[in-house]
Amino acid sequence: MIAFSLSSNPLYRYNEFTKKQIPVVILLITDRSKEVVMVEDWIANAYEGMSRRQFLARMGAAGAGLVGFAIAANPVAGEVITTPTEGLKAAEGKVPSGDFQIPIYEAHNAATGKYPVVLVIPEVFGMHEHIKDITRRFARDGYLSITFEPYAREGGVLHLPDMASVRKVVDSVPDGRVMGDLDALVAYAKAHPMARADRIGVTGFCRGGLYTLLFAAHSRELKGAVAWYGQLRPAKTPGIRTAGPLDISTQINSPVLGLYGEADLGIPVADVKEMEATLKNAGKTAEFVIYPGAPHAFLADYRPSYRAEAAKDAWGRCVAWFNKYLK
Repeated sequence: MIAFSLSSNPLYRYNEFTKKQIPVVILLITDRSKEVVMVEDWIANAYEGMSRRQFLARMGAAGAGLVGFAIAANPVAGEVITTPTEGLKAAEGKVPSGDFQIPIYEAHNAATGKYPVVLVIPEVFGMHEHIKDITRRFARDGYLSITFEPYAREGGVLHLPDMASVRKVVDSVPDGRVMGDLDALVAYAKAHPMARADRIGVTGFCRGGLYTLLFAAHSRELKGAVAWYGQLRPAKTPGIRTAGPLDISTQINSPVLGLYGEADLGIPVADVKEMEATLKNAGKTAEFVIYPGAPHAFLADYRPSYRAEAAKDAWGRCVAWFNKYLK
């Protein structure tokens, strides 16, 4: 569980990236695992550029004490970038994975044709509106894009009251189950009438970035992968996770682009550099970009961790990567 307090006369610290003095958000952290440190990162970047009144208004919109989760659970609370559906065909549906029907959301150009495929793996909050919007962005860039709800069997997580409850759900989901769900999405995509079945890529954010790298080692169907600030040395739990991306890096089968923030409190820059070097030393095609001063979740335009400059550059690199290897 995470608590925070804001002083009416806050302390200030100097931000090397913006060259400004900013108020300090005082955090009381009881769980120091890497995932929770990432949450601390989201909150620590939340106050910058806002008055205390603006920050508290944004926080209070969902009645929760966690800025990232509050806005994810209630998109109206954030300044969400919305990609329109005009010219696209977007729909929800279900895909069988074992004995379960996975909820999906897909989008592609409305014009008849065959499009390369990008699978979008959500962050820990699941298939909420920001993830659907990213799916539509890929559709506008000429892809059949498909995302899914990784936590549907548990009833999703957006209704949960706090981050501790969210993590109790998501941390209990075995990586193997997620790999199986992604295999099911690949099979669905290969049979899709609008898909170029031999041109499939994967991308993901936060926990989805971790899954992106694991799936790039698991599947031989992929032609490209882009991981956004996915953990590289995650905690291992018997029956849940036996290996992280650095453990299986030499097994990765497709070209990989990694997009990371220098100021991400949960992912050391040294780990990012090691991942890139390990892949290249193994003869893999890889590029890992580290954005100066950018925190975790710098593409998440629905919450204050968003960094427009880094996000714009990273999105351009992501699309260029897929254009090169999928088109």
